[in-house]
Amino acid sequence: MAEEDSSSPSSATASQEQEQLKNRNFLVFSVAADHHTEDSTEAPETLSSFASIKLGTGSVKKLVIKNFKVKPLILENYTEETWQKLKEAVRAIQNNISVKYSLEELYQSDENLCSYNLSANLYKQLKHLCEQHIKKMDKCWQNHGRQMSMIRNIYLDMGLELFKSYIICDQDVHSRIIDGILLLIEKERNGEMIDRCLIQRLLTMLSDLQIYQESFENKFLEETSRFYAAEGKKIVQKKEIPGCLYHIKKLLEEEVHRVRTYLRLNTQKLLIAIVEKQLLGEHLSEVLQKGKDVFEAFYKKDLAKRLLLGKSASVDAEKSMLSKLKQECGTAFTNKLQGMFKDMELSKDIMIQFKQVFLIQKSFVFNINFWPAYIPKEIQLPPEMERLQENFKNFYLSKHSGRKLQWQSTLGHCVLKAEFKKGKKELQVTLFQTLVLLMFNEGDQFSLEEIKVATGVEDRELRRTLQSLACGRARVLIKNPKGKDVEDGDRFFCNEEFKHKLFKIKINQIQMKETVFFPLYFNICFKFSDTF
Repeated sequence: MAEEDSSSPSSATASQEQEQLKNRNFLVFSVAADHHTEDSTEAPETLSSFASIKLGTGSVKKLVIKNFKVKPLILENYTEETWQKLKEAVRAIQNNISVKYSLEELYQSDENLCSYNLSANLYKQLKHLCEQHIKKMDKCWQNHGRQMSMIRNIYLDMGLELFKSYIICDQDVHSRIIDGILLLIEKERNGEMIDRCLIQRLLTMLSDLQIYQESFENKFLEETSRFYAAEGKKIVQKKEIPGCLYHIKKLLEEEVHRVRTYLRLNTQKLLIAIVEKQLLGEHLSEVLQKGKDVFEAFYKKDLAKRLLLGKSASVDAEKSMLSKLKQECGTAFTNKLQGMFKDMELSKDIMIQFKQVFLIQKSFVFNINFWPAYIPKEIQLPPEMERLQENFKNFYLSKHSGRKLQWQSTLGHCVLKAEFKKGKKELQVTLFQTLVLLMFNEGDQFSLEEIKVATGVEDRELRRTLQSLACGRARVLIKNPKGKDVEDGDRFFCNEEFKHKLFKIKINQIQMKETVFFPLYFNICFKFSDTF
């Protein structure tokens, strides 16, 4: 009996807990501890929790709790009321005021709506709410910007006027600012490094104060005119025409860059006009005169080459061009050119008489005042050529006593007849090439030093000559060791296996960067070598 009494409170407690669970809309399954019924052999579909409840002092029963198999229906107006609560909270956050609901309550409301598949609709409404708030902020920002702009204009205009009145319009301060800017620009034009950002800030200040033109630009253009007037004289005096034009182009580019860096764009047109006037307009006559002198020198040199080598397409065409130059440049410009044609005519008459006696076929006698300035070069001529030279000298002086002949042999050309294993050839070569090739009548091989001593040809000229004979297209000589350049210690041999499809072969000299032509033309027939 005692046991029954002691177990009665436990049974009452279990009954109360089961009643409470029923009131919470949960379904409770009771399972015996020591045996199972057929209904309890199947596992629950969804287990939400487990609970152990003491039903008595000597026994324990397990309670299995699971959700309703059918989801309860949502209450009417629950969605709208919940959304209003959430919207009210969001607006409170946007307006920076306190939210009257707890975060836990708001989170649970949001979760409840999402559990009924209302998340998409909830997101759409929240997005619309945020967009409305952003539009309000954008309108607010626009109003703020407009208001601040108006305030700034009111006080900035006043500030600028005060700054201009009390600082810039002070004559001493104003002069120091402008003179300082102009000094820095002049230093930059002279090649010094300056603080361009400082100039830019100062000129921006003058523009904001609306005194850029009256205070700076006019004086700047005056200083520019003065600077380039002096610079133009230096350029014309110190530089040749190509260098002069290149330097002027460079200066113009620098001024354009200066405008883009710190000057106002509307200054560019006036600035460039002044620079062009001072560098070109004021010194144009001097530049043209220099150009004419350069043209005369080049034209005279090319004309001499055409006349001496017989490369002129037409003497009549040359004289027609001379007539046009006379009209454009004046008589003083063409006098020397006309003298060159007269020398050619006189030389023809002399050679008609001379070649009747001597083997030499062509030689020219020129007035040194008419022709380009040539530097005489001493060379060692073979005995046959020295004898012909002496014969011509005696012949000429016998007809023109009191005159002095100065031999210019660098432009001399010869025709050499040579015999190779593959057949005979006729070589059209320069006088320097002739001197080298004639040495191989006396030997089979020679070193660079031996050829230099025998011919007397200057070292650089001799290397170019040997290069043309042993390294060019028509290699009548062989160089050992092989290579495209002539070096100290090289030796040269007769190329007995030389062959060429043409009978008359012109061996061109390797040209220097600036070719200099000399007025003497030999067209001599020598026997190059019987065994070569």
